[in-house]
Amino acid sequence: MTTECIPVVILCGGQGTRMGGTTISKKELVEIGDQPILWHVMKIYAEYGHTRFILTLGHDAQSIKRYFLEYQPMNYDFTIPLGQADALSCHDSPSEENWTVTLADTGLETDKGSRIYRVAKYIESDRFFVTYGDGVGDVDLDKLLAFHRDHGRLATVTGVHPRSQYGILEPNEQDQVVGFGEKPVLDHWINAGFMIFERAVLDYLGGSDDVNLERETLPRLAADGELMMYRHEGFWRSMDTFKDAVALDAIWRETAPWKTWG
Repeated sequence: MTTECIPVVILCGGQGTRMGGTTISKKELVEIGDQPILWHVMKIYAEYGHTRFILTLGHDAQSIKRYFLEYQPMNYDFTIPLGQADALSCHDSPSEENWTVTLADTGLETDKGSRIYRVAKYIESDRFFVTYGDGVGDVDLDKLLAFHRDHGRLATVTGVHPRSQYGILEPNEQDQVVGFGEKPVLDHWINAGFMIFERAVLDYLGGSDDVNLERETLPRLAADGELMMYRHEGFWRSMDTFKDAVALDAIWRETAPWKTWG
């Protein structure tokens, strides 16, 4: 594992409007196992030594703030002299005790690119990770970082083959169905997050509150020859709907393929 600690900007300011079926209002706080998916994302990075997190908050920011403010007492045994909340002492040493988490309000309707730009003052390095708060995978972050260093461009995205949301029919030449394919992996690549940006990328993000990362910034970087893709052939899933959350929870309990930590 690398010894270089690079800040990780996690995008988690959206509304999560497709998460019907759960009473949790913030998608990043929907639990996989017994912890929010946001925690799983952070654990992936922390396993590789990247424990400086910057969260871009927007809709329902208070829920994520409350989660971290209450993190230790809600996850560990503790003793507290009543009337002295600041004297709370936990009886176990949290494995996350070396994490530093900055929670930054970046506006309700701000687009993703502009959210990153608004937290630039908290990024104290020349290079930083950017990812989504709802996607997990067994991405080798050391190899990703080495790939980024070697190519020398401003930005790297991690590309994965998506899985079709539909099963497919397999007809013969007479249109008789002779087989079925159950949600096959598709041939094209999509951006799975797990991005690395040089600080100069911030110049592509400023100027307004509605700079769209996927539709504006990344295409501009590509047009300038400054965007590369790291190919990830392993496990990756995003959680866009309640159905996705149920599926990820089942995967976690059975195999937990993104659990690279001990």
